[in-house]
Amino acid sequence: MPTLSLEHVALNVSEPAAVAAWYVKHLGMRIVRQSAVAPYIHFIADAAGRTVIEIYSNPDDPIPDYASMHPLRLHVAFAAPDPDGSRDALVAAGASLVDDQTRDDGTRLIMLRDPWGLALQLAKRREPLL
Repeated sequence: MPTLSLEHVALNVSEPAAVAAWYVKHLGMRIVRQSAVAPYIHFIADAAGRTVIEIYSNPDDPIPDYASMHPLRLHVAFAAPDPDGSRDALVAAGASLVDDQTRDDGTRLIMLRDPWGLALQLAKRREPLL
């Protein structure tokens, strides 16, 4: 069996340039590759340079109604050293709060929706995943 590394996760959205710009401005991501022609692909990397999200708008498949999906079906999770400060900054930038909880082990999980309805999770785990 091959050993593979995750390259990226892709999201079909209505406004890829606007979504990518919001993620860059408010989540500290950076654009590593983009296209100004349809399907307007934007590859954005996280601050650590370990994870890439592809944002695009491809009419070959309907854009999911992210806002109507339960956040447990699909969400993009970010490690958040200061989850409360991050939550407040993202809400001020147009995100909406969905859920805010502290688990018995002290893990903080805050669920938000970006301005386009996609669920975002802020996670501060007692023990990081990696």
